[in-house]
Amino acid sequence: MTSDRLSRLYDLMHNRQLDALALNPGQTLTYLTGLQFHLMERPTLLLLAPPQEAVVVLPELEAGKLSQAHFPMRAFTYGDNPALWGEVIRQACQAAGLDGRTVGVEPLRLRFMELDYLRAAAPQAKFLSGETAINSLRIQKDASEVEAMRTAVKIAEQGFLRMVEHVKIGMTERELAAELSLQMLRGGSEPELPFSPIIASGPNSANPHANPSDRRLAAGDLVVVDWGASYAGYYSDLTRTLAVGDVESELRQIARIVADANAAGRAAGNPGIIAGAVDQAARAVIAAAGYGQFFTHRTGHGLGMETHEQPYMFGENKLRLADGMVYTVEPGIYLPGRGGVRIEDDVVVTADGCESLSSLPRDLYQVG
Repeated sequence: MTSDRLSRLYDLMHNRQLDALALNPGQTLTYLTGLQFHLMERPTLLLLAPPQEAVVVLPELEAGKLSQAHFPMRAFTYGDNPALWGEVIRQACQAAGLDGRTVGVEPLRLRFMELDYLRAAAPQAKFLSGETAINSLRIQKDASEVEAMRTAVKIAEQGFLRMVEHVKIGMTERELAAELSLQMLRGGSEPELPFSPIIASGPNSANPHANPSDRRLAAGDLVVVDWGASYAGYYSDLTRTLAVGDVESELRQIARIVADANAAGRAAGNPGIIAGAVDQAARAVIAAAGYGQFFTHRTGHGLGMETHEQPYMFGENKLRLADGMVYTVEPGIYLPGRGGVRIEDDVVVTADGCESLSSLPRDLYQVG
């Protein structure tokens, strides 16, 4: 599988006139090699410059991982003295033949530290974004990737249902976030969750990316719960909304509207349709109900080894959906100072339509 991924990457690089690619720790490096490294004060770099053998620069203490790599690579290791790191990276760049070539990097991931080392080691190289090649490589998931995400969704759903059993008036948002995280870990999620759960109650629920606070749940609150689990390196990302006791009628009304918008967005996804059509379908429902100004973000984003990746579901996006693309559908209405509702599902484009990986009911969850 990984040799196929490497071959596809080299084809994509050739088509985009990239001679080489320099990657530091992150999902793309893991996707290609099967190896996981953390971003830290010590630089790690994978240099891919066909037809040269792959080259990796890494600390000596990490060298033991290389026996698990999915393809051979020539290793250049270094110790703890930073004064010597530049020379090791220079030797690695020389072995890869980087100088004087066009080298792609991940603009959202490569740090100045690594770029500075690379520029010093290969002063005649031209460094530019390799984002389009990398996005094209990872945007369509194969069957094993979709299955891992299906499992991540199941773990997240089960954790949510177990969390709901513990919700009580007077709990803080932080306590609820901790309970949800614990239940997902107990249910089989990898320890590194895709993101810290969002628990936003009462007026906080009108902030789409609120952080859990010490605010206590009170009767009449809406509570937006945005969470995800991790399995085999792949993520889920879901949102449901709770109603604590009796909530005012308009808040229940916007919950029904958002559920309809979610359904419209899920139904719009088909192979060959532009990504923007998903956003337009969901947004039209909310606008027709008179709440368009309160839907303040795009309808969704791609999902996989990262929580946010291609394709992005905004109205102007002309990218055409294709079999194997996975993305979220997450419309919302947010009434400042009062409360908000968001309903989010993970869907995969199939050869003849679109399948929702998530199946939790989309109505308000009554608690308290």
